[in-house]
Amino acid sequence: MGASENGPASIAEALVRNAENAPEKLCLRFEGAGIPYQGMRERAEGFAAGLTAWGLRPGERVALFLGNHPDLLAAYVGTHLAGGVVVPVNTQYRRGELRHIFGDAGVRLCLTDEERKPELERTREDLPELETVIEAGPELEAFLGQTHSPEMPRGEDLAVIAYTSGTTGRSKGAMLLHRNLIANARAVCEAWRWTGEDMLFLALPLFHTHGLMVGAHGTFLIGAGAELHRKFDAAAAYDALLEGRVTMFFGVPTMYTRLLREAEGRDKRPRPIRLYVSGSAPLSPQAFHEFEELFRERILERYGMTETVMNLTNPYEGERRPGTVGKPFPGQEARVVDVETREPLADGEIGEIEVRGPNVFPGYWNRPEVSEESFDEEGWFATGDLGSVGEDGYFTISGRAKDLIISGGYNVYPREVEEVIEACPGVSEVVVVGLPDPEFGERVVAVVVTADPGLTAEKVTSFCREDLAGYKKPREVVFVDDLPRNALGKVLKHKVREEISDPEE
Repeated sequence: MGASENGPASIAEALVRNAENAPEKLCLRFEGAGIPYQGMRERAEGFAAGLTAWGLRPGERVALFLGNHPDLLAAYVGTHLAGGVVVPVNTQYRRGELRHIFGDAGVRLCLTDEERKPELERTREDLPELETVIEAGPELEAFLGQTHSPEMPRGEDLAVIAYTSGTTGRSKGAMLLHRNLIANARAVCEAWRWTGEDMLFLALPLFHTHGLMVGAHGTFLIGAGAELHRKFDAAAAYDALLEGRVTMFFGVPTMYTRLLREAEGRDKRPRPIRLYVSGSAPLSPQAFHEFEELFRERILERYGMTETVMNLTNPYEGERRPGTVGKPFPGQEARVVDVETREPLADGEIGEIEVRGPNVFPGYWNRPEVSEESFDEEGWFATGDLGSVGEDGYFTISGRAKDLIISGGYNVYPREVEEVIEACPGVSEVVVVGLPDPEFGERVVAVVVTADPGLTAEKVTSFCREDLAGYKKPREVVFVDDLPRNALGKVLKHKVREEISDPEE
């Protein structure tokens, strides 16, 4: 399938078309330098030519293991133009994780950078299929080939193998086709009124779905611009907002809490921009309201995952309701089913969220049995996330199915308990987990970060008394200095459990 009458069949084709239509239009701003669309196209086609000359065959895997940089995006598009499949790699990964991902995907070539190359070299002896490692800089310049007119990817071709964050067990490689990626980018641009006039502040890691498949894809599809940062720095972000350099900001909840702290030390407030989006982890209603008060803008919260990119969104026009993730994106469907029977549930009942649409991946790399279990006969994908949908169609996420706590025969949804405790004076952060209990099966445990030395376990549990049934209240409160997180700021609940479990249990 080539380009359709409705537009490009891939993100790579979209970027090339935008370069043809407006070669000098700003595509990326990075560390003070502007890169026009034609410059991005030439860089991408140079990488594609280098891959072809090196001997990359259609469908072979290229790993990108480097920090945020325009060359990562050029290599991403270039790999697709050469007919290859991209494997984005979390920059925090170390030997064991690299061994698993590179081995599982059968990666032949990897682009990395000076900071991450030593870790990769330590792993090389365990990766017999990895033939070539290219370091960004002089090595990459020497690798680039003479540009030619590459063949555009087809919609049905495999584009990316994106490994799930692996918060439990071995991470699985989600296979995303070019048509999945373009359909999702179109839906996002439509829902959020994204246009070529927008400039996105992009400090999310590009190895992750949020930064790459929402931020970069939307920019390239619609022909907009993005201010790319190596990492998130609250002061730099505040300055960009204050100076009016951007119209959109995509972040995770920890970025918003840091922006709020930054605002407290500043005299001036930025003018409202067109859109603030939050995702990848739940945004507390408290942070939502604080942000609205200080920045005079309601954050748009949405829900997505590696296998499907974006699924649900609060409306661009309409009520952005804290604690919810809104409704399905255009052209997509979502429903809530009983975890056991898989039958659709009534409004307000908590079950597992299932989604369906052109954005949904076809399955996991080399895992046919897991792929089969994840879909029903009608094409509904089981997300593994618990939630409910109201009469008005707004979805609320309650947590992961595997995080459900069953205490004394009652279901306890950690997110519900967390939202109550987050409002307790002195609580900076909280995560609720279940631990084995001889009497109740599992007991509810609240793990709290606080800056208040006077906060006690008794104060936390008594604060819950009016809002929570007795079986939902934490039977134990543990105070910690910080919570273990992945690169996107999502709390790793399995590590929380490990850290607080009694080794003698």
